[in-house]
Amino acid sequence: MNDMNRSFTPVATGVEYELLAAADGAALILRFKTEKLAAHLEGDDATRFQADYQAIKLQFPGWESDKMLAQLWDQGGYSWLAAQDEYYQWAWLHW
Repeated sequence: MNDMNRSFTPVATGVEYELLAAADGAALILRFKTEKLAAHLEGDDATRFQADYQAIKLQFPGWESDKMLAQLWDQGGYSWLAAQDEYYQWAWLHW
């Protein structure tokens, strides 16, 4: 299913990063807002991300959303799954 046709809810939001989850929990979007990139995670990737995210939250409970999500983006390797953020393309075309 195209992510633009799915309903996503913010899970964690910072100035630079944002994590969104589909209502059914089967898909996630990790957005690097300042670079206009997004990693769309489904299946095994979404399951692995959820485990990594929970581990970071438990290990560093005082970290803000941006710091946690940046750690996962850079060190967790999720940046490799990123492409141009469809939200920015869609918003620009419909502006």
